[in-house]
Amino acid sequence: MTDHLLLSRLDLNLLVSLDALLTERSVTRAAERLHLSQPALSASLARLRTHFGDPILARRGNTYELTPFALRLTDHTTTALDAARRVFESQAEWEPSESTREFSIYGSDHSFTTVGTVLTRLAAERAPNVRFRFLLHTPTVVEDAANRLRAADAMILPHGFLSNLPYADLWRDDWVAVVADDNDAVGDQLTMENLASLPYAMTYASQNAFTSVGRQIQQLGIEPRVEVVVESFVALPYFVTGTRRIGLIQAALVPLAHQVRGIRVVGLPFAATPLVNALWWHSVHTRDPEHAWMRALFTEAGQLVESGADTAR
Repeated sequence: MTDHLLLSRLDLNLLVSLDALLTERSVTRAAERLHLSQPALSASLARLRTHFGDPILARRGNTYELTPFALRLTDHTTTALDAARRVFESQAEWEPSESTREFSIYGSDHSFTTVGTVLTRLAAERAPNVRFRFLLHTPTVVEDAANRLRAADAMILPHGFLSNLPYADLWRDDWVAVVADDNDAVGDQLTMENLASLPYAMTYASQNAFTSVGRQIQQLGIEPRVEVVVESFVALPYFVTGTRRIGLIQAALVPLAHQVRGIRVVGLPFAATPLVNALWWHSVHTRDPEHAWMRALFTEAGQLVESGADTAR
């Protein structure tokens, strides 16, 4: 059977029913969520069971549980439904000032508090009804970026993690260190001895999740002694104050770090490779005029961040 013939025999309403069933794990609650009668949703479940050759929901005592096959369908169903929504939300002619579109962006709190805040201020002036949903990425999300970005609009991530996806460079950033005010082992700048002897608070410290500066320290022959891992650049200074730890953050976050009591910013004893932060997306979005508008706005916001022209940060 050809793909076109198979698709022509599918009822996309079943995708909506499947998503509700997988989310609610109950015919009754799924029917309430979709404002349908229970017999109507039961009929949809019967069709889904026939199509997949799997019960989808299996009774366990007085409750139902998803079958192993249904659990595997969960992420695929969410992605497919989001993609379908995106198709039918598209407009032949699009006027930003009249749009109510929501753009979903993966990134870290570093990117949200820098380019994200600038972007949303620009958007509020030019497209006041457009919304942005910023989603914190995880190592799992980054590893599955090619699939996740079919449904989400973009991901803000430095070079070195993704490939074979379209991207636009946004801004370059440098690395600095933060230490406690009363850490008498550190002068105005860290030394190589400091890097080797003092403990660390790190944002990412695993084989698949790391910072370029942390990896560079390892390449210099120093294995950081990590006491704390917190996956937040903005929160990192709070895990440094009052301790002998070293924290590594991007230079764009220095104004926020200075708001944390008991912290001082110091330089590194080596030339850290700058970050080149980029916006990544799936090629299915490239020709979408709404998406192109969003990308152009991100590029403008990135230029403002790099130049320091955005004084509200």
